[in-house]
Amino acid sequence: MNITFRVSGMHCASCETLINEEVKEIPGVTNVTTSASEGVSRVTTDGTTSEEAIIAAIKTAGYDAVPESTTPEEIQTTLSRNVQEIAHSLHSIENILQDNMHKQASRPVQEEQEKKTTFLLHGMHCTSCAGVIEKSIKKLPGILDASVSFASEKARVTFDSNKISEGAIIAQVKKAGYRADVAGRSNPDEERARRKKEIQSYWRKFLIGAVLSVPMLYFMFLDFFLFLPGRTLLLPWVGIVSFVLATPVQVFLGAGFYKGLWSSLRMKTFNMDSLIAIGTSAAFIYSVVNFLIYSFTNNSILGVGGEKIPELYFETAAFLITFVLMGKWLESKAKGQTSEAVRKLMDLQAKTARVLRNGKPLDIPIGDVVEGDIVVVRPGEKIPVDGIIVNGGSAVDESMLTGESIPVEKHPGDKVIGATINKNGSFEFRATNIGSETVLAQIIRLVEEAQGSRAPIQAFADRISAKFVPAVIVIAIVTFFVWFFLLGSTLSFALMAFTAVIVIACPCALGLATPTAIMVATGKGAQNGILIKGGEPLEAACKIRAIIFDKTGTLTKGKPEVTDVLTVGSHDEDEIMEIASGLEAKSEHPLAEAICRYAQEESLASAQVANFQAVPGQGVRGDVNATTYYFGNRKLMSALGLDANRLERKMRRLEEEGKTAMLLANSKEVLGIIAVADAIKTTTPAAVASLKRMGLTVYMITGDNMHTAWAIARQAGIEEQHVRAEVLPEDKANEVKNIQATGVKVAMVGDGLNDAPALAQADVGIAMGSGTDVAMEAGGIVLMKSDLQDVVSAIQLSRETLGKIKQNLFFSLFYNVIGIPIAARVFIGLGIVLRPELAGLAMALSSVSVVSNSLLLRRFRPNHRNWISIFAPVVMTSVFTVAFILLARVSVMTNGS
Repeated sequence: MNITFRVSGMHCASCETLINEEVKEIPGVTNVTTSASEGVSRVTTDGTTSEEAIIAAIKTAGYDAVPESTTPEEIQTTLSRNVQEIAHSLHSIENILQDNMHKQASRPVQEEQEKKTTFLLHGMHCTSCAGVIEKSIKKLPGILDASVSFASEKARVTFDSNKISEGAIIAQVKKAGYRADVAGRSNPDEERARRKKEIQSYWRKFLIGAVLSVPMLYFMFLDFFLFLPGRTLLLPWVGIVSFVLATPVQVFLGAGFYKGLWSSLRMKTFNMDSLIAIGTSAAFIYSVVNFLIYSFTNNSILGVGGEKIPELYFETAAFLITFVLMGKWLESKAKGQTSEAVRKLMDLQAKTARVLRNGKPLDIPIGDVVEGDIVVVRPGEKIPVDGIIVNGGSAVDESMLTGESIPVEKHPGDKVIGATINKNGSFEFRATNIGSETVLAQIIRLVEEAQGSRAPIQAFADRISAKFVPAVIVIAIVTFFVWFFLLGSTLSFALMAFTAVIVIACPCALGLATPTAIMVATGKGAQNGILIKGGEPLEAACKIRAIIFDKTGTLTKGKPEVTDVLTVGSHDEDEIMEIASGLEAKSEHPLAEAICRYAQEESLASAQVANFQAVPGQGVRGDVNATTYYFGNRKLMSALGLDANRLERKMRRLEEEGKTAMLLANSKEVLGIIAVADAIKTTTPAAVASLKRMGLTVYMITGDNMHTAWAIARQAGIEEQHVRAEVLPEDKANEVKNIQATGVKVAMVGDGLNDAPALAQADVGIAMGSGTDVAMEAGGIVLMKSDLQDVVSAIQLSRETLGKIKQNLFFSLFYNVIGIPIAARVFIGLGIVLRPELAGLAMALSSVSVVSNSLLLRRFRPNHRNWISIFAPVVMTSVFTVAFILLARVSVMTNGS
């Protein structure tokens, strides 16, 4: 059966090869030919393969495909499309010919089409693998940036889609010896199954290796424990049995390391696989050669005279591979746990939705919900997508996304967030955001991007890792030459020292130190409603020494209320409020809503205003019944030449109470005062006090006058000298600059909407929101709740994370600084020698220890000290020091070589 598919996105022969290889893996496919020039793929099957399976394989390769048209109507449609494409091409050619008539400089330049894609990577074994893939991708034309994370097993690539396709990038990764898929084209369950399959694969290999290697451990002890049963019978057979047991371990279980070695050689580099392959091969080949020489010399494959064949180290190679596989199994399990937070977020998503179609409720998959659908939510159900309530009401538990423990009452007109839980009522809402546009999807995307990002401190580890493996190989070669040629040791002694140095070195621990900590921290932050947009803001938050708060909506509740209406002369309160509410109805100032709301509550009719005009930093003006009225602060009155001094005492009293006092006037006189207060949040004083205890200087910035600002600052616990009052919105960024000019790192906390310039200017921008109102693109750190305690938690989490990264880096360097000299037998005079297989065990455990140390960040709790995490590096360092000593003693007991 022949099927032709029309494929879009192919650019070159590599694209053809990639599609062919993917499709050929489908059971039932007998032949595949793909043409990039024609844009088609022709597939021959035995009839058991569906078109959907083939299309899915082509999509996995990074391309889109549809079956070629076969019915007359479809053929006509296809021909029509082709004619249009030809006409378009001819038109393009005509344009090109016309362009060639102009000068070279006047030729239009094709606009760069920047595209960002995340790829899932398969087959990486160490951080060097990530470096190989990244270097390989960056070689391609059209690549603007590429970042590969071994910890998350993802590549984030920014490229010019005019010059290169996703398929070409996948092909390049495959050429480097690895596999890649576009993230998002497989569902979370498939990704989870793949991770589980990888862990199970390492576990099976480890078990097989252990079963084959343990008998050789018994053989090793035969030389030292004369009372062991069967010793006399077994000694002659040790050589041949060890050869038989070690060969499948070396050839089959070690095949992955040889593939990695081959890939690294093709890319002209070395990785962890290179070290394992070289080290185990040295021990295995040396043993095979000695075994063959002994067998031919003595005409026997058994030990002569009841003794075992000397100078065989099959157990070294077998145990090395077995221990490394054990380490990979433990490491894979631990790495899987680092992204647990994202999986939990994905699991929050509802699977189905009940929508009204033709007036009747219908349960459909969540992917079939379209914008504008009316969705029905019953008590206890998850809200499937984002929307606005149109009928009914209930309390909604948003704790899983915002961390807010108290259910939020929802009524018609209120927004609801997908994945939150309806408590006790029923309601209907109109779907407004679906698929990748929901708040949950945005959070998942933000966390995933953050987990794959690099912190500046990682550059240090990257520089060391880039040179690490070649340096280790050089050290191992020097070790061999020194022992064998200069110090006159035996060949076996020098070779075992060479092998021990090769296998004990661990660039993985160094490479995992930073990304695993970032992955766990960003995930933990998301669980607490703190969205950290990557390693850079995470690290920068640790270095801040000053923090600036916008007043309205940040330190205060952001819902001001009218508290006082004072009249002058014969004017009454209602008249003043009607005029003021009429003016403020057209204003965008945060206090305008309070005045309009108060007038509505008092059943007052707002005046009809003409010729409205906002006066920045001063107030507003407008005409009511042919009379011009002004409403604002003292500056506005002074500009009009009106005398407000007689009201100064009243104004001052109101401002000292933390209220904002505003004056209403016409062109002749001041008519009255309206005072509005925005109470501070209950958590503000405690949060400010916590930040001060953390060593931060706390500032407040506001457009209010100095007296009002000071009153709010006193309530919050901020010193008067750290208050910046009467600051226009556009000048907030300049105030941030002024504080930065004193030489300190500054964080700015605002609502993320009207504070964007100041947030961008600060070293760390922290945007506060409230559930659906949060601006995801604002700030390096986004807080889902409008609770200042989350600011404290964010800084606390960043400090703990950077501390964890430094612990990991120290431990990685300590391990290698201590381990490599011991492996090179520098301390043999002190009786400290390390057998290669035990060196391999230490190497395997070092990566696991680093990942496990990062996982301790999952114990992070706001406003609590993570004592286990704090003391972990001390314990780890002590344990590994003792472990090195014990392993050295075991090595000496077993003759060290």
